Amino acid sequence: MLLSTQTDVTASRFGQAEAVRMIAAAGFDAADVSMFDEPYNNWMYLDGFEAYVEEIRQAAKEAGIRLNQAHAPFPTMKDKDKDFNEKRMAQVKRAIEIAGMLEIPNIVVHPVVFKKQMKAKNLAMYHELQPVAERAGVKIALENMWGWDTRRNIICKNVCSDAKGLAEYYDALDPDRFTVCLDLGHVGLVGDYEADTIKALGAKRLTCLHVHDTDYRNDLHTLPYCGRLPWKEIMEALGAIGYTGDLTFEADNFIKPLPDALIPSALKYMHDVGRELIRMTGL
Repeated sequence: MLLSTQTDVTASRFGQAEAVRMIAAAGFDAADVSMFDEPYNNWMYLDGFEAYVEEIRQAAKEAGIRLNQAHAPFPTMKDKDKDFNEKRMAQVKRAIEIAGMLEIPNIVVHPVVFKKQMKAKNLAMYHELQPVAERAGVKIALENMWGWDTRRNIICKNVCSDAKGLAEYYDALDPDRFTVCLDLGHVGLVGDYEADTIKALGAKRLTCLHVHDTDYRNDLHTLPYCGRLPWKEIMEALGAIGYTGDLTFEADNFIKPLPDALIPSALKYMHDVGRELIRMTGL
């Protein structure tokens, strides 16, 4: 099992290539390239973007680190917003293309909340992306999401929020081109149990993770042991299903408040926590 973390906050400070180098220097086996819709990723949509891709690829090669996962821009679509959707789908397709150029095997593409025909519209969206993923040699990973109840001002379930929803979507798609990314921090936010969700999905569907902690009330995206998730139980559940994927942190809010000088040591501590989590799986 490879240990990985996303480039997001580090890339926002130092650029993607340097983020990859810093993650490697902290001891990680791999990096998750965050292709979010942020100013530090404007290069993705410029003429000559291939040069930036090559810079990232070369940085990973020289640092001896793999690029194991990526995250496409989000929201992937907005209900009844044609102009946004046309622009964003082009950006998501570019992200998938870049993932292929970097030989990244999996890229997370969020499902979308639609007021009507939600499943049919999401499947149509994923089917539109499938040929791009096929050309790139990349799998698209579906992620469990949460919504917001505006009457009660609390987090609630919406699209692919639980094991049943994720399984239904995944089972309706081509397994050669799609997979599931379980965001462990999102599971409890909608009232479900992490270990039960892992076991319900099983190792065939579940091949990617977003690992971070929460207080079960807010989407904190902080480091394990800074919140309330039962990490021993979670890791043992991954071991029980024979999980074959990597452990990838999406916990950058842990390092976000820190000054630049402390980022390297914070990444090293994240690495140490990740190694202990992997040990707990018994895999």
